Amino acid sequence: MILLPWVNKLSKKHILLILFVMFLLGSAYPTGKLGLNASIPPILFGAIRMTIVFIFLIPFCKIEIPNKKYLFSLIGFSLSMGAGVNLFLYLSINESNILSPIVIGAQLSIPLAIVCSSIFIGESISYKKWILIITSFFGIILIGFDPKIVDEILGMLLICCMAFFYALAQVFSRYLKELDVKFTNAFMGFVGCIVLLFLSILFEGNTIFHLKNMNTNAWLMVLHHGVLCSLMGHMSMFYLYKFYSVGEVLPFYSLFPIFGIILSFFIFGEIPTLIVIIGGIIVITSVFLLQKTS
Repeated sequence: MILLPWVNKLSKKHILLILFVMFLLGSAYPTGKLGLNASIPPILFGAIRMTIVFIFLIPFCKIEIPNKKYLFSLIGFSLSMGAGVNLFLYLSINESNILSPIVIGAQLSIPLAIVCSSIFIGESISYKKWILIITSFFGIILIGFDPKIVDEILGMLLICCMAFFYALAQVFSRYLKELDVKFTNAFMGFVGCIVLLFLSILFEGNTIFHLKNMNTNAWLMVLHHGVLCSLMGHMSMFYLYKFYSVGEVLPFYSLFPIFGIILSFFIFGEIPTLIVIIGGIIVITSVFLLQKTS
């Protein structure tokens, strides 16, 4: 089998691990829909997911107040990733009857992260990257013109909000490299849980009723997101970063929409339209090249 040069740098076991991680990340969309269909309100779903992350990680963390120079970035990261990403992810899934457009739309987090880094950190963006950023947005706009997606526009807008908060989280994370990863994610889980629980009580109401009426399928989906997607998925990525540079690992992120679309087909029988396929190819290819372009 002929592999691309950047793939050859990874060992076979690490390639299998990263493919499994992409499978988990892609599974978040159809399994999230299953959970929401099992009567969990979307904001409460995110709150429970963050609670699971906090509960599982806190025993492995050294409890101490971080240096003041990290506080702003730590709070910003926690609000962006723990609250913002989960809030708009599950609202988007809840509003969408067709999952493939939002799975593809989530890829905008990469070009948005580059733009945010340019605005807030002052990183320069080459003209090649600008072309790829514009091309990725063109792919999303093309999907939006699909007649079958007309009723899915709100879901697309919400997933774009999710991508924006994910991009912000990546900017804040640049300043947290010296902190323990487990502590950073546990703090994120705690902040995300508190904020999302407050929003759920405020906007969704009947929180105790919803928790008491969650069936086995609902709990399994939430555990899948909290334990497998958040803990196993993200922690595996941090494990891989010990052996490879971000540039060698990050391009694999372009694969998770493919797994998400395939799983949506097997779970819901969802077949993407030709326009969605073409737009998806444009977005995924642009994002992949964006991560390989200096």
